[in-house]
Amino acid sequence: MKATFLYRGNSLCGYALEGHCGGVAGSDIVCAAVSSAAYLTANTITEIIKADANVSVDDDGKMELTLSPADSIRCADILQGFHLHMTQLADDYPKQIQLTNSEV
Repeated sequence: MKATFLYRGNSLCGYALEGHCGGVAGSDIVCAAVSSAAYLTANTITEIIKADANVSVDDDGKMELTLSPADSIRCADILQGFHLHMTQLADDYPKQIQLTNSEV
C-alpha cells in the first residue's frame, strides 16, 4: 500500500492512500491499522473540528483527504499525528507500506 502525504509548501494539507497491504500472512492486520487510523483522522477533521476538507473513498482501496489552506493550519496536529503513526507502521512493515510526499 502506498501512502502519499500532501503538502502546500511546508504545510501538510492531506493524504492519499492507495492499494492494499495484501499477500503476506498478517498483512490484513496492517491494512486494518492503516484504515482505522485514516478514518479516525478523517472523521476527527470533518465531524469533530468541522474543517473544510475534501474526502473521497473508492472500492479499490483508495482514500484521499485534502484540506483548505486555512484548515490545514487548524488540523496540523492531527495530520502530524497521522503522519507519525504511518511512519512507525512503515518502519515496522516496510514491505507492506511505502510512504511518499507530494506537493499540491
